[in-house]
Amino acid sequence: MNIFKATADFEHWLAKRLPIVRQDIALKHQHMAEAAFPFFRATFYRWLQLWPEACPDLAKAPSVLAVGDLHIENFGTWRDEEGRLIWGVNDLDEAWPSPYTLDLARLTTSAYLAISEEHLSLTRRVAAEAIEEGYRDAIASGGKAFVLAEHHQWLRLLALSKLRDPVRFWAKMQQCPPYTAKPPAEARKHIDAWLPKPCRAYQLKRRIAGLGSLGHPRILALSSWQGAFIAREAKGIRTSAYAWYMQVPSDTVHGAKLVENAIRVKDPCVHFHGQWLVRRLAPDCCRIELPSLPKERDEARLLYNMGWETANMHFGSPKAIANIKRDLARRRGRWLHKAAKAMYKATLKDWEDWRRGWKKQRKPKEN
Repeated sequence: MNIFKATADFEHWLAKRLPIVRQDIALKHQHMAEAAFPFFRATFYRWLQLWPEACPDLAKAPSVLAVGDLHIENFGTWRDEEGRLIWGVNDLDEAWPSPYTLDLARLTTSAYLAISEEHLSLTRRVAAEAIEEGYRDAIASGGKAFVLAEHHQWLRLLALSKLRDPVRFWAKMQQCPPYTAKPPAEARKHIDAWLPKPCRAYQLKRRIAGLGSLGHPRILALSSWQGAFIAREAKGIRTSAYAWYMQVPSDTVHGAKLVENAIRVKDPCVHFHGQWLVRRLAPDCCRIELPSLPKERDEARLLYNMGWETANMHFGSPKAIANIKRDLARRRGRWLHKAAKAMYKATLKDWEDWRRGWKKQRKPKEN
């Protein structure tokens, strides 16, 4: 199955589970053609097909409830019940029982793609070593969540860089187009339930965000409370693309379980309700994109922390930790680099095929 057949088949499966937004799917296809990194982020379903062939040994590693669609832009911040800033994995849409090595290989491959597109300046070898070292250290020590208070001050400064300025953030929210369709009753009910009281009337807007979930319905409720903007988003969610890949009739959303069981300071404003995820959006409560990072940063240290946070997620499967330790003990040399290199090569080939095919489809419309 090539990338075109895989994409068509996956989107057919997706349309049976969500009221997908067709114009956002078209935008997703365009972004996939623009560069390899957004292509990678948008095609977790294709990764599932390629990775057992490219990394057969890693695909047999001990299983955990894994993040699945893990990459270097799947990290962000939120506020806990005490108002403290927390950093960690931001998106659990593709969570599924998988080999623990899948998350590590996918995270490292994403770093390689970011390096190739000059979003990161360190070498691939340093990147792979930093991620693996962070993961190994966390597994050995029992893990620990990232509370950006008296600890991890450098990460707090990194997360709150000038490009996440509140004025810019709220201006961007206001520019979202109006949501003109009748919103699903379930989404409206959950938005109403999780806005602070008393709350003024709110505007419903259509938010376009992400790449892996681009095409899922996103309903943004924008309002003001006590003199300043607030926002809640209801996003349509479905079971992991793993169910498509394995051809199993599952509708289970594993993200909620992973949030409960991993080493994690929970976001009190994230709520799973069936096929809807409702969450607070704010400048300090969103995903951190690479362009928003300050130019002066310790990239190896950041990737080390991403490796550590990956282990935090895997501690959500406590019975697997002993097996992971044994498996890690036997892995020597540059095993993670070799896996990421193989997946990097496979991803680039798919992207080149997609880019050529997409351009051919566009040509008749442009002439």
